[in-house]
Amino acid sequence: MKLLLGDCLYKLKELEDNSVDSIVTDPPYGLSFMGKQWDYDVPSQEIWEECIRVLKPGGHLLAFAGSRTYHRMAVRIEDAGFEIRDQIMWVYGSGFPKSMDVGKGVDKKLGNDRDVVGEKKITSGGKTFHGQEYKLHETQTITKGNTEWEGWGTALKPAHEPIVMARKPLSEKTVVDNVLEWGTGGINIDESRIEGGERDARENNISWGISRVGEETDIRGNKAVGKTDLGRFPANIIFDEEAGKLLDEQSGISKCTATNIGYTNPEEQDDFFKGLKNKVTVRHNDEGGASRFFYCPKTSKKDRNEGLDGFEEKQQDLSRKEGNPGGDNPRNRGVNKRKNHHPTVKPTDLMLYLIRLVTPKNGTTLDPFMGSGSTGKGAVRGGFDFIGIEREEEYFQIATARIQYEKDNPYNEETGERIETNKNAQKFW
Repeated sequence: MKLLLGDCLYKLKELEDNSVDSIVTDPPYGLSFMGKQWDYDVPSQEIWEECIRVLKPGGHLLAFAGSRTYHRMAVRIEDAGFEIRDQIMWVYGSGFPKSMDVGKGVDKKLGNDRDVVGEKKITSGGKTFHGQEYKLHETQTITKGNTEWEGWGTALKPAHEPIVMARKPLSEKTVVDNVLEWGTGGINIDESRIEGGERDARENNISWGISRVGEETDIRGNKAVGKTDLGRFPANIIFDEEAGKLLDEQSGISKCTATNIGYTNPEEQDDFFKGLKNKVTVRHNDEGGASRFFYCPKTSKKDRNEGLDGFEEKQQDLSRKEGNPGGDNPRNRGVNKRKNHHPTVKPTDLMLYLIRLVTPKNGTTLDPFMGSGSTGKGAVRGGFDFIGIEREEEYFQIATARIQYEKDNPYNEETGERIETNKNAQKFW
């Protein structure tokens, strides 16, 4: 484990060539988010050139990006020498549209009166009275105009962030040779499968067939070989819990029958399908909403501030007035004070999933834009080594404390609970 404070362009130069197995990072999107100076542009090509230098041949890079500036991020990564392999889509349900009401703006410009059609209650930031916290509620008038521009806006609801999936070119002739030489080049499919229930596993025979659950041998001759809980093949779309629920509401309940793929031509199985004779390929016999086809990490409200008991609460966006009406609304995020006041905190389980996808077991992952340390927390949780770089000292201290807390208090992924307090864990500082 190594945490470095400073500009990643210079700190990366301290790392050896071909020394890390993967890079998983959430870099600046170039949106000037919340007026932060560090977000004025996407990382330069020079930074990505340093990243490809320290990455082992065949190693993967996963970099989050903004929907409006993804192209700039991907082009700079590609120009640095990476191969763009895919795009992963992180879909979430909590985004709030930052859209101007064009109709209201037109009425204000022309001096038009607007019809009052109702009222709604809005919640202000938390207040304290005799030691008790409470919320203030205010009433806001709902109006409607009569111009042709009523109902028009300027932005869509944000609901996804694309992730650039890139790979450093192989140094060997094939992926197999590269994996044997460097341990990198492939994707950990089985460790990243989407969880599913137990079902029958069947050995392929010599034809396309359907495995009938419970039968020893199906109508195509596919033999039962026991049970399996192997999940679905990982997709290039990831949902959060809220987006998964919205998807299931739209899709309804569907059923997936159990099928098994065999050989299309028995006469060619020894040639064209050489080596695949005993391969088991299983379809799922389950039912549920469409979200079961995609990874949906579970998020914890405690995740953001774990390990920060001694930290002072700060406001994320100093340009906003604290306690504005609607301060708890996503559109006003940055108004309320938090111990982890980094504006773009990713869920730890999401970062761990991405690390597992592209990092060999016990390998080292690098995050040159560590922020508040979610990638580092995920690395510790999954048993990976981690190198993190962060330029802003206040975020570096938050990241260090969060990662140390994860090391001191092992996390059980199955139960979602901490196992014990490890008071003898090695400190990072």
